[in-house]
Amino acid sequence: MWKRPYFIIGFGILAFFLIGSFVYEGLYGNVPKQTLFITENGRAIESPPLSPQWGHPLGTDQYGYDLFGKLMLGAKYTILSALAIAALRMLIAVPLGYLLGTYLQRQRTWISGLADSLHYVPLTLFASFVLYSVLWMPAEGFTTGMWERIGIQIVLMALLTVPIVAVLVSNEAALLSRQEYILASKVLGAGRWRIIRKHMYPQMREKLAVLYGQQVIETFIILAHLSLFDLFLGGTKVSYDPMFGDPPMSISYEWAGLFGSTFRYLQGAPWLPLFPVLFIALSILAVSLMLEGYLQSKNPKVKKKRKTAAAEDKVVEWNREQLREQMVRLKEKELL
Repeated sequence: MWKRPYFIIGFGILAFFLIGSFVYEGLYGNVPKQTLFITENGRAIESPPLSPQWGHPLGTDQYGYDLFGKLMLGAKYTILSALAIAALRMLIAVPLGYLLGTYLQRQRTWISGLADSLHYVPLTLFASFVLYSVLWMPAEGFTTGMWERIGIQIVLMALLTVPIVAVLVSNEAALLSRQEYILASKVLGAGRWRIIRKHMYPQMREKLAVLYGQQVIETFIILAHLSLFDLFLGGTKVSYDPMFGDPPMSISYEWAGLFGSTFRYLQGAPWLPLFPVLFIALSILAVSLMLEGYLQSKNPKVKKKRKTAAAEDKVVEWNREQLREQMVRLKEKELL
C-alpha cells in the first residue's frame, strides 16, 4: 500500500494539513495575525477584507485576520473530526450489520425497510435539528467547553447514519452467507461467530475500507451543509448586541465554519468562501486517492509478459533457390 503513488499522495495531503496545523499553532499561537489596514505614503489604501498578497497569501477576513492562519488552525479540527465521526459510525454499524446478516436474518427484511426510509429524510436538516441546542451559543454563553461540544457532535453525527450503514453491511453479510464455502463450514459445525471472524470479515475487508472512506467524504459534505445553517463544529459564537452585533462566527476556525460564515462575501471578497471550499475539496480528493491506492494494493494488476514469436518458435526464412534445393532433397529421399 505504501508503494502506491495514489495512496502516498493522498496521505501526504492530509499529513501536511494535520502536521502543519499543530506546527502553526505551536509557532504563532491560536490567534491568527491581524492587519487592520494597508498604508502607502502614510495613507490607508486598503482595509479588510484584504485581497491575497505577499503578506497574506490567501487574504484576510472581514476583521483583518489572516485567512491562511485560520485555515491552518482549523485543519486539525476539521480532518480529525471527520475521521472520528466515520470511525465511530463504522465501529457501531459493522457489528450491527453482522448481527442482522447472520443472527437476525428473518427480521432483516422489515428492519432494512425501516432503515431505507431514512434515505428520504434530508440528513442535513435532521442533523441541524439535533445539533442546534449543542452548537448555538445562548445569550448567557456556553456552559460546556469546545472539545466537549466537538465530542457531542461527533457522537450525534455518527449515530445519525448508523442504521443505513448497518443495513448495507447486513445485506453484504447475507449474500456471503449463501456461498458454498460458508455452507460447508456450517455443515462441519462452525459457529456463527467463527464464520463472521474467519470467512465474512476477510472477504468484506476491502469493501469496509471503501465504505469508511465514503463515510469520511460524506462527513465533510454534511459539515459544509451545516455551516450554511450557521452551525459550526465546536460551537457558533453569536453576538446578541441589538445595535452592533457581529454575524455568527466559528470558534474553532474549522473549514466548514469559515465557509458558512463568509458565504455572504462571495461577490465582494470571493477568496473568503472559496479557499475553505478548496481545502475541503483537497481533503476529499486525498481520501479518494488513498482509497484508490488501497484498492490497487489489494488487487494488483498482473502484467503478462508477451512472448515474442521468435522466442516461442523459430521462423526459418528461405529464398527461392534454397526452397528448390530442399524440395529436390525431399524427392531424392522419397525415391531412395
